[in-house]
Amino acid sequence: MAASGRVASSGDEIPWCFSQVKGTIEDEVADADIISTVEFNQDGEFLATGDKGGRVVVFQRDGTRGANKPSVTASSVFRCDYNVYSTFQSHEPEFDYLKSLEIEEKINQICWVKQTGSSLFLLTTNDKTIKLWKITERCRRFSDFNTFTDEGLLRERHMIKKLRIPKKIDDDISIEAAPRRIFSNAHTYHINSISVNSDDCTFLSADDLRINVWHIETTGQSFNAVDIKPANMEELTEVITATQFHPFNCHEFIYSSSKGTIRLCDMREKALCDQHAKLFEEPEDPSSRSFFSEIIASISDVRFSRSGRYILSRDYLTVKLWDVAMESRPVEVYPVHDYLRSRLCSLYENDCIFDKFECGFNGDDSQIITGTYNNFFRIFDRQSGHSYTYEASRDMNTLGQILRNKKVVASNTAPKKRKDEVSVDNLDYARKILHPVWHPRDNILAIAATNNLYLFHEQQP
Repeated sequence: MAASGRVASSGDEIPWCFSQVKGTIEDEVADADIISTVEFNQDGEFLATGDKGGRVVVFQRDGTRGANKPSVTASSVFRCDYNVYSTFQSHEPEFDYLKSLEIEEKINQICWVKQTGSSLFLLTTNDKTIKLWKITERCRRFSDFNTFTDEGLLRERHMIKKLRIPKKIDDDISIEAAPRRIFSNAHTYHINSISVNSDDCTFLSADDLRINVWHIETTGQSFNAVDIKPANMEELTEVITATQFHPFNCHEFIYSSSKGTIRLCDMREKALCDQHAKLFEEPEDPSSRSFFSEIIASISDVRFSRSGRYILSRDYLTVKLWDVAMESRPVEVYPVHDYLRSRLCSLYENDCIFDKFECGFNGDDSQIITGTYNNFFRIFDRQSGHSYTYEASRDMNTLGQILRNKKVVASNTAPKKRKDEVSVDNLDYARKILHPVWHPRDNILAIAATNNLYLFHEQQP
């Protein structure tokens, strides 16, 4: 898949520039304001974020949509200005009285549905309920009703003197978000991921033990495609962590597990995909096994490449690239923060070892992005093997400010550090990049850092 815009050639470092930061810059952050998911739509003209408070904010790329707005031109193609388009409350906190269980309003994932008309559609999910939202622009309203005033008040009967013909009048653009479908009561365990099929008619939803297939027009029933729940729960050895449909083959999907395995399922072979078509698993080295081996092997995110040829997985310490045609081992392995390997004990004690980092490709699958601690995010060039570390910093306030490549050094006892070097002893584990995404076509990055959304773009010649 060719990406539009300029893509850096092999081995060329893209000079990244600061573009925008959304959200308040403050030390005390309310838990509800923490961003929990970020996703571009198919052409990258819209960007949606969800937070732990159940809110969804949709941003629109400047000058690309809406009545009386200029169309995209060659000079604006690389603009990275995203402005708030719509904000709405997607989920509310609930309580399951049968199980005496609180259901959080936190948005676990957002998936865009392919746009076919003027309205936008997206799926949002918390732990139990998936909703299909329709976002519509309204720029006209009706006036001159017989029984109601323009303010919506009922007219007194004696005030109605003549027959009025309602008419349309132009008005300011208003954005309305309304739930079109609610998909509920199909998951016993917490939903961790959703994925829209390439047929634009069905989508997957996965919890710890099951994956369901839904038709986007049918809310009352779903089809169970994968069920790994054992007859005796004491025999449970792994759980499902993420799932995704193939970008082109509507009959194929993958899902990852807490044991570090990836399974590819083909729904043409069997409706219930308990028997996978392919299993991607790297043999464990017995000499390196430790108490933390199973924990750090758990895959927190899995993605098909945009071409569909590769599978990208993220575990705690590494990003691995698998060729769909080769199951025995990954073709590429990138260490994200190998300097933390000796600190797994303390990371276990403060629960950081259970952080779920996401990963993704750029527009032509040549580069990979993922996050780490201290608000650092990593970019790996697949062809040159070069890697880069950048920081989403609160100190950034100048448009076009160039990002500097950071380096984490062993400890404070090392020789005097340079300006862009950070000691591993000084890393802030509370500041972490869990949700970085790359624009599907252009060199634009959206980085969620706690309650802030950072936007970066490549420096223009």
